[in-house]
Amino acid sequence: MIEKKAAILIVDDEERIRKLLKMYLEREDYQIDEAGDGETALQKALDKDYELILLDLMLPGMDGIEVCEKLREFKATPVIMLTAKGEEANRVQGFEVGTDDYIVKPFSPREVVLRVKALLRRSSKTKFLETETTSKNELVFPHLMIDHDAHRVKVENQEVNLTPKEYDLLYYLAQNPDKVFSREQLLKDVWNYEFFGDLRTVDTHVKRLREKLNRISEEAANMIVTVWGVGYKIEVESNG
Repeated sequence: MIEKKAAILIVDDEERIRKLLKMYLEREDYQIDEAGDGETALQKALDKDYELILLDLMLPGMDGIEVCEKLREFKATPVIMLTAKGEEANRVQGFEVGTDDYIVKPFSPREVVLRVKALLRRSSKTKFLETETTSKNELVFPHLMIDHDAHRVKVENQEVNLTPKEYDLLYYLAQNPDKVFSREQLLKDVWNYEFFGDLRTVDTHVKRLREKLNRISEEAANMIVTVWGVGYKIEVESNG
């Protein structure tokens, strides 16, 4: 069986940057589409199922934050935000609306390729495995099952569509049921970035996770518990 090429959408208003990234990514055998503005990017991203989107923050008209925010209403496509130096507040805002990683301009094209490969590995590791497999790497709770080998989350036997970062956060919490993690610790361990007090990123992802789980099961959503003044934990109901 011929493996399908991963489709990537490159969004940047500078044609030079789009062509440079396209050249490097096509060398890795990815299938590339381009967009030069936010409106076009959003339309393409909604019309086609991309494996990943490289999204510039500063775009004419609809900026990268708005594109990602609107995209997240419909799809969990992995997004890497391209930002200029000095746009830290915007990067935090990007994480809040659901971007999975960011790369600071000016960047090395090789670094972009490595980040793309890493995110694709995490997000679509075994997406092609539609058959049920006996996974040894499962976390099973009364209302929730996480198959880490397949990066698949099921609530009451229904699959939940999570972004890579939402998945990472849920899996991290679920590995240590009833252990409380501070927002600072979650930012450091799940996002691998140390921000300065920008803890809303964690709160936003927890809120979105709860909303997605709650669409299927209120009990599953309620497993993610806020410990006021400290952080979050996965709480497992006792059978006693």
